[in-house]
Amino acid sequence: MRDGDTIVALSSGAVPAGVAVIRLSGPDVPNILNAIAGGVPKPRRLTLRPIGTDTALDRGLVAYFAAPHSFTGEDCAELQVHGSPAGVRAILRLCTSLGARLAEAGEFTRRAFENGKLDLVEIEGLGDLLDAETENQRRQAIARLEGGLTAQVDHWRDQLLDLRAEIEARLDFSDEGDVGELPASFAQNLDALAQSIGAALGTVERGRIVREGLRVALAGAPNVGKSSLLNALAKSDIAIVTDEPGTTRDVREVPIDIGSQLVIFLDLAGLRETASKAEAEGVRRAQAEIEQANLVLWLVAPDVADVDFIAPFGAPVWRIGTKSDLGRSADYVDLALSTQSKDGLDDLLARLTAFASEQSGSGEPILVSRERDRAALDEAGTALSRAKLALGDPELAAESLRIASQSLERLVGRIDAERVLDRLFASFCIGK
Repeated sequence: MRDGDTIVALSSGAVPAGVAVIRLSGPDVPNILNAIAGGVPKPRRLTLRPIGTDTALDRGLVAYFAAPHSFTGEDCAELQVHGSPAGVRAILRLCTSLGARLAEAGEFTRRAFENGKLDLVEIEGLGDLLDAETENQRRQAIARLEGGLTAQVDHWRDQLLDLRAEIEARLDFSDEGDVGELPASFAQNLDALAQSIGAALGTVERGRIVREGLRVALAGAPNVGKSSLLNALAKSDIAIVTDEPGTTRDVREVPIDIGSQLVIFLDLAGLRETASKAEAEGVRRAQAEIEQANLVLWLVAPDVADVDFIAPFGAPVWRIGTKSDLGRSADYVDLALSTQSKDGLDDLLARLTAFASEQSGSGEPILVSRERDRAALDEAGTALSRAKLALGDPELAAESLRIASQSLERLVGRIDAERVLDRLFASFCIGK
């Protein structure tokens, strides 16, 4: 990635397609448009132009965005042309022959960050929006991209600046006779700020569930119907189903949209003692996934002996009686169903929808959802607690408030952003 050059990339989906969008950004954009589109169109207006130099490669709509009023903050252009593989390749070759280079993954968005058009949490929202599979994920990503979390962080930062100014003034003018003690409202304002950050920190897990999905483990003895239930929920023959115990030996993750919430179903190996090394490894992985799941569906069947099960700490466990068409399970179950007759499946889906809504929240989108969010807010909250304990020593209190400010600055990417950016943009598509 080099500063000061012009980049070009196909920004739309893979060709062939009805329309392909080719994006350019950098100082040479006006010169390239003069060469390939017969001039620079009026900014922010779509203009129909032939695309080419000596011969027309295509005809399409050209849009020009003058700096700084563009996505990247630089001169930008978009060419909306026919989605022909040969045509797109020819236009990209022409642009690179005129001084542009092919963009790297996420380079347009990185330039937007470097030019102050987006901060780090907004960029993460953009990445989440590109990956969104459910309505809840879309709403969460849009709220973050539109600056919802940034506004909250800026509000916290303003409060911190006021607190720091109050205490640092007493340090700077400690030799003046009219500098008094901190007002009683100082500690109250410090408490209010800590409570606000703590409340946001308490929503991180629900936000993560929206962004990454609710993990539901399908567990039980071999042949109780885990893979059959997975196929019924996915409405597809995703998992292999046989009457041979130990068919499933690895963890299969299947994402399903249930009530606008992403639910990741985990089809696990049946839990039992086995001499097979491969199956034993599958059992070990199954036990590890059960411990990390948000919900465990423990399946029991009338024709299969149940096995001993130690419920994971924290995660709810629902006992599901499968194969109800063969008869009732001997043990107590929360819900009975049959993947053959479909009886009970709607009831299970209704319960899962309600549970997912309860876990992810049904009100405004939760803005904090990443481990990076958790770490920054936790560090800020801890620093505020130290500041309160150190009010008798203004220098220590001021240092703790400074650390809290740095934590919030780091969250939005105003300091120490380089390593986070490198990892983040590696997951972006080229042309974004």
